[in-house]
Amino acid sequence: YSSKTFKMENYSINTQKNKNHYDQVYSDVDINAILKKINNLDDFLSDATRTDTSWVGLYHGNFKSKLKGKRILELGCGDCTNLAIMAALGAEVYGNDISQKSGLIIEKLNANFKFQYPIQFVEGDFLESNLNENQFDFVIGKAFIHHLTNIQEIKFTELIVKYLKPDGVVRYFEPAVNSKILDELRWLTPVPGRPSKLQKRKFEKWKKNDPHPIRDNSSGHYRSVGYKFFKEVKIVPIGTIERFCKFIPSKWNRPIRRLSYKIEKFIPYSINLYLTRSHLIEYKYPKKVH
Repeated sequence: YSSKTFKMENYSINTQKNKNHYDQVYSDVDINAILKKINNLDDFLSDATRTDTSWVGLYHGNFKSKLKGKRILELGCGDCTNLAIMAALGAEVYGNDISQKSGLIIEKLNANFKFQYPIQFVEGDFLESNLNENQFDFVIGKAFIHHLTNIQEIKFTELIVKYLKPDGVVRYFEPAVNSKILDELRWLTPVPGRPSKLQKRKFEKWKKNDPHPIRDNSSGHYRSVGYKFFKEVKIVPIGTIERFCKFIPSKWNRPIRRLSYKIEKFIPYSINLYLTRSHLIEYKYPKKVH
């Protein structure tokens, strides 16, 4: 994915589409719900990091213990819940989003909670940001990168390498598409807000408004990108069994999801990777280009 093939016209169209979508999504975020989480931080994290896939993935390996005093940039900070959690854990947090609504959420959070380091907002297109080089210990993406085209991802990564410290780490939690069979079954199964692929007209209408571009979300893709820009790459499959929990009644859903994460640890890595719903991607030691 050579940066020479990067087309600003297509990039601007995709960026504006995402901005319009998420301006609407984040226009009515419940600030009190976020404040309740950070005021009950231990209880929230104890439950979320054992039960909810994105939290299980991003906080895998006791990530919360690594945050205090670190300078962190979160890309696609969205409703800012994760920003608030990291800031409440003692990190110096910067959040970037193309939606200005995220900045308004941050203002309200700072006004209503005394963080050790007030959350900073990096407004607008990340590629137009002007942050200091070698500034961040971590760059975080919680289900964000799959909103970019593969070409956009490369341009973002080039800039991330510039902003990271020499021992800095990128930590993404993203959907994984490593099995074509399971991916096709996913599209055929209707879920709230998304019709089945068999419902052609409804599906085409949904797809037209969907902000996610057609791109490669495989673990192999992330491994390839990672080694181009970093010295070390680690990919952890998350949710091999949990992906089927959507069919379990709500009464038993959460305890069974917690059990599913424990069981999948005993599945061989190669099988887990092929069947997984999502993955934690970790890049370490950026290759600085001078």
